Amino acid sequence: MSQVTARLPDEIVTALDHAAQTLHRSRADVIRQAIEAYLEDFGDLSVAIERLKDPSDECLNWEEAKRALLSED
Repeated sequence: MSQVTARLPDEIVTALDHAAQTLHRSRADVIRQAIEAYLEDFGDLSVAIERLKDPSDECLNWEEAKRALLSED
């Protein structure tokens, strides 16, 4: 495991300490969980953006999809 050092504004450190105390976790645990969540979201967004850029990927019209899903055929 690697160690990373970062400078944070005081108000973020205060919020971090509050979250850690509330969750009964260390600062490191809260930071690790926050980074993991961010990177998971980043990965999902990256895939979505790549798909949006793909001209061969069909786009659906939301109104048409909603009508099709709600129709009682």
